[in-house]
Amino acid sequence: QVQLVQSGGGLVQPGGHLTLTCASSGFALDDYAVGWFRQAPGKEREGVSCLSENNDNTVYAHSVKGRFTISRGTVKNTVFLQMNSLKPEDTAVYYCATGSDYGMGCPLGMDGLEYWGKGTLVTVSS
Repeated sequence: QVQLVQSGGGLVQPGGHLTLTCASSGFALDDYAVGWFRQAPGKEREGVSCLSENNDNTVYAHSVKGRFTISRGTVKNTVFLQMNSLKPEDTAVYYCATGSDYGMGCPLGMDGLEYWGKGTLVTVSS
């Protein structure tokens, strides 16, 4: 089974931190570019960050730059999204996604994406 499995969502106070994890089964995520996306209540899904397949390029949306970090995990076929200095406007369902033809230049768009995690809810509230 080719799947992306997510974990790490939850409730956090403004200014707090949270780390999301994306792990693959059925294929080697370490060989693919990976993107993180989010959809806030009543909003369209948007790109948050992308990590190239060679781990030599990262891209962040302006709204999260300097606060979020995408990285490969020590455990094989895992990707993290470290979120710091969280704001209420970061509240959303977060998704990881990948595809065999995704990631050239690490765009924040969704072209080439084939596999999506089921999403995890991050709520930033006091």
